[in-house]
Amino acid sequence: MVNGHVMKLRTFFLASALGLTALAASAAELVMVEQRGCAWCARWNEEIAPAYPNTREGHFAPLRRVDLREMPEDLTLDRRVTYTPTFLVVEDGQELARLEGYPGPDFFWPVLERLLEEHTEFESYAGPGS
Repeated sequence: MVNGHVMKLRTFFLASALGLTALAASAAELVMVEQRGCAWCARWNEEIAPAYPNTREGHFAPLRRVDLREMPEDLTLDRRVTYTPTFLVVEDGQELARLEGYPGPDFFWPVLERLLEEHTEFESYAGPGS
């Protein structure tokens, strides 16, 4: 009987591990396209970057940084990136949405939240009682 429970536990943990791997493979990411000398990129780095990984958005769509002049081949874009910073909501290497530019945190957070809600499985936190 003990061996049967051990086998069930092994099967459970293996299935869980495989499920987590599959989930991670299809997870969204936020790709920041930047370039050296970009003043708005520097401003984003000062105002948003320190907090981003600790936010719901950051947990859901971890940040990946790429250089405008060295775009990775694993990204399929709807159109060429022209401005920096440009933020791409990406899933499985495919662009789902984009935000061009950074005019400040009061603009960035609500637009990012809307893009994630409209193009991924992200659900914003409406707060208690809603």
